[in-house]
Amino acid sequence: MVFSDQTMETLLGADAATGSKFTRAIRRWDNVDVHYRGQKISSTGHGFSAIGRNTLLRILRERAQTLDVNLHSGQTIIDPSSADYDLIVGADGVHSAVCQQYKANFEPSITAGHNRFIWLSTARHFEAFTFDFRETKFGWFILHCYSHAADASTVIIETSEDCWQRAGLAQASTDDSLAFCEQLFADRLDSAVLMADPRHRSTSQWVKFETKHCRRWQHDNLVLLGDAAHTAHFSIGSGTRMAMEDAIALAHCLEQQSTVQAALTHYQEIREPETLKIVNAARNRMQWFENLPRYANFDPLQFTYSLFTGSQRISHSNMRLRDAKFVRAIEQQIARKAGLHSVPPPMFTPFRLRDLTLKNRIVVSPMAMYSCIDGIPGDFHLAHLGERALGGAGLVMAEMTAPCVDGRITHACAGLWNDDQLAAWKRIVDLVHAKTTASIGIQLGHSGSKGATAVPGQPAATAQRWPLIAASHLPYDTMSQTPRAMTRTDMAQLREQFVGSVMRAAQAGFDVIELHCAHGYLLSGFLSPLTNHRTDEYGGAIDNRLCFPLEVFVAMRAAWPQHKPMFVRISAHDWALGGNTDDDAVVIAAAFKQAGADLIDVSSGQTTPLARPVYGRMYQTPFSDRIRNEVGIATMAVGNIFHHDHVNSIIAAGRADLCAIARPHLADPHWTLRAAAAQGCSDLPWPQPYERARAQFESHLYQSDSK
Repeated sequence: MVFSDQTMETLLGADAATGSKFTRAIRRWDNVDVHYRGQKISSTGHGFSAIGRNTLLRILRERAQTLDVNLHSGQTIIDPSSADYDLIVGADGVHSAVCQQYKANFEPSITAGHNRFIWLSTARHFEAFTFDFRETKFGWFILHCYSHAADASTVIIETSEDCWQRAGLAQASTDDSLAFCEQLFADRLDSAVLMADPRHRSTSQWVKFETKHCRRWQHDNLVLLGDAAHTAHFSIGSGTRMAMEDAIALAHCLEQQSTVQAALTHYQEIREPETLKIVNAARNRMQWFENLPRYANFDPLQFTYSLFTGSQRISHSNMRLRDAKFVRAIEQQIARKAGLHSVPPPMFTPFRLRDLTLKNRIVVSPMAMYSCIDGIPGDFHLAHLGERALGGAGLVMAEMTAPCVDGRITHACAGLWNDDQLAAWKRIVDLVHAKTTASIGIQLGHSGSKGATAVPGQPAATAQRWPLIAASHLPYDTMSQTPRAMTRTDMAQLREQFVGSVMRAAQAGFDVIELHCAHGYLLSGFLSPLTNHRTDEYGGAIDNRLCFPLEVFVAMRAAWPQHKPMFVRISAHDWALGGNTDDDAVVIAAAFKQAGADLIDVSSGQTTPLARPVYGRMYQTPFSDRIRNEVGIATMAVGNIFHHDHVNSIIAAGRADLCAIARPHLADPHWTLRAAAAQGCSDLPWPQPYERARAQFESHLYQSDSK
């Protein structure tokens, strides 16, 4: 069993006597070795401890006996409801009989992973936690191994279902599987023999990891603990840790609450949020291993960084605390690829698209301001966008701007269908170019079924209504108007309106155009099967649903200067039953890449009110990661990215090329300058009128952040 240093501190704090025995029995190491494409990348400072399961159980049994606990082994309770106990703890694993008997109450959900793995042991000793990624004619095999005693190591070998089948392991006996693995990793094992659990030799030892989550953890005087209630993938080594922390929390709740029922209710309330964090991280890490070919073109250094940070729990600054030398190496590599002689944090490296070079990887996300009159941006937009351009971001994006009067979300939204609007936008663009080093872009989109609504914060009755068009005759929600399904004539007219806006954007001097195909607006409505019920050539299969958005994009790309880049924002997942998933997002992104898109702005959801996103830090970044590294196109990550550490981690791991920061930029237009100062980065240019404040600001903020 593997525990982090943080977990060991928790166990020591819970029971010093048990903790001291753990400390004497564990094997501790700091190093991780990653073998990939003939190179070994080593990193230190990771702080792990391992202990054999039998040793762990022996220590716990002995401690229980000293506390006068009566232990009985091998006795099965057939019907827990008939047992005369104050409390029954179901700690009987992922296939818990207790959970199964009362599944109507516990409501367990179990999902099998895609990869196969086999859990083995060997007498070979490893000085470091060792990974070996081995490409064969069948596909990739992954070796995970670590020592838990002087003469004993755990060995886990993992591979995809397809690779497992192609290698003939689906039909192989246990002995044949062992022989295959021994031969494949003979050099790493020093020809040591692999051993399987003798209790299961009669069955296939290659299994899939099962992720389990129970909606409820208690029923009467029954409570679930550990894998019976929730599981986390072995790649973050948290199954036993979570079970022990569950037990500690349960004991505290029983001590603090006046009744068993109150204790069990409080137990789930305090433990479930903590376990969900680990489960989400474990899911990310599991998916990293399941999608290993996605990173096969990474060089060994970035590959290793991506591996270490794959859960999204270990960040760039956390990696620096563990191994500053390793982080310095990855930063040097990123800076060198960007053509720099200095080595700034990854977020402050430049990025080039066509003839445009952005000074850093930070983008002020397009955010609706609902502050225009007749679609014309006024002094507010001049101040709003100008201040954020002064704040250090590499690119500032203006909000979704309609190509026609009926394409707005509200009557206070921006437009670019006439020359008055063009002049107003040019005034803003000229200011940004003249007074800042930022680039500026504009997002063009049509509201579709989400149009003609009230300005946020105002009563619905204040909405100015106009007829709506959309992919299908479907309202967005029960409060919305029902749009008319677009005809071919409508499509041709709207395509030309988009082209007209593109030509005006070029005259205004914008550096970037983004086409909005996300969040349930008109073009997004064509892409999602939940909102596109058409029976003509624009409905049905994904290729058909793509047709009109691609027609619009191709026409816009032809009208936009070839030396300037074009982005497309998509919803990579509908988060609703029957909707698009990230599989569809890959197809959509590939189609726009083929049509000439330079970057995919990867968002998700908002296509239907039925969406149920799984929120968390950087929760949409895995979609960006997949599109970038499977489709081979630059991406922009967005969604709960609020700290500079998030950005550095995303860029360094190759999960995106740019990061869009939304709400933090509303609160702090100088978010990027503040992030530079907090990291002691003096390379970012400041606006000349503000230069006098720079030294004091950087000194105070860097010292504060360092603490």
